[in-house]
Amino acid sequence: MQAGEGAPSVSSDKGFGILEWTGKLVPQGLLVKGAKTGWRTAWQIMMRELAPQTKDGGYSRPQYTFTSQIGDTSFPVESGRYHVYLGNACPWCHRVMLALVLRGLLPHISVTHAVDNAERASRGGWVFDTPEPVFGARDLREVYDAASPGYRGRCTAPLLVDRRTRRALCNESSVIVRNLNAVQLRGCTSVDLFPAAQAAEIERVNDLVYDKVNNGTYKSGFATSQAAYDQAQQELYAALDELEARLGRHRFLVGDRFTEADLRLYPTLVRFDAAYATLFKCCRRRIADYPNLSAWLRDVYQLDVGAASPVQVRNSFDLDDARRSYFESLFPLNAGGIVPAGPTLADLALDRPAGRGPSDLASVFALRPGAPMPELQTAVR
Repeated sequence: MQAGEGAPSVSSDKGFGILEWTGKLVPQGLLVKGAKTGWRTAWQIMMRELAPQTKDGGYSRPQYTFTSQIGDTSFPVESGRYHVYLGNACPWCHRVMLALVLRGLLPHISVTHAVDNAERASRGGWVFDTPEPVFGARDLREVYDAASPGYRGRCTAPLLVDRRTRRALCNESSVIVRNLNAVQLRGCTSVDLFPAAQAAEIERVNDLVYDKVNNGTYKSGFATSQAAYDQAQQELYAALDELEARLGRHRFLVGDRFTEADLRLYPTLVRFDAAYATLFKCCRRRIADYPNLSAWLRDVYQLDVGAASPVQVRNSFDLDDARRSYFESLFPLNAGGIVPAGPTLADLALDRPAGRGPSDLASVFALRPGAPMPELQTAVR
């Protein structure tokens, strides 16, 4: 044998070389079965901590504790009084950010952007690089403790709080979005995301999008049984097919105006190919494979809110940072923490012409009839 023949050309780490000993000390089948059982048991324990599970291995989204709204008796409409905590990677937080942007409410409702880092967090996963301005908290758990003493649930974002009374209002994104649509303050846009004439149809689409798509991607990714995953996938792609057909008939999900239904779908679809397709095993088809959904996604990405908001839809979140967050933070799904090279925001080419119509406010949104705005109240400092 020549030198080096049959040997690796570079040095390699074979671990303990256990498989080379199988058959002599322990049957290989027994070793492999034991390792798989131990690994899977540990993985299931971590998955239940990350994402609550049903008995059949499906993902069960937790219920939310706070459901008060701006405009309730204890929480009057007032500029500068309210503050919201949002995380970039989270699609539920993205919903709220979009509502703030489209309604022009960012000058009136302040925002703290949380960072996902479970190692630094005392409970949950959200922390702040510098103490946030309302409670001086270092992570979201401290905000919950201060805003609702004795709270014992999950410390989730988004979270809306009252700066004046230092109380939590709401941590359910759909309630916050609907509430922000109703808030009227001087200088905000006249965009109506939930026009009364379309309310019933918006609700029907919302039910489909939430259960089968928004939550469907998570039910796929967090499933701990093959049956639960298969069911979530069947429902997800049936819903995407239905939405593709719907968008072939008109520009947006409920006619030719952007509504709350579109707002609730966008955060999931803009993350789909970059993260969910791989990490959540939603890889049967990507959004790029759907002509109408792809064009709709570019259409929404390019919406122009104008000077009413310092932020536009296109920069309402950082897609590449969100992709990094998913692959690094959800370690039970990606134990090695390796972040795929793409697709990046540039790869998705969301700036390509959508070909679905003009992007100005009047062409895209239902606008409220002119009505006197309430006087702007003194901001809370």
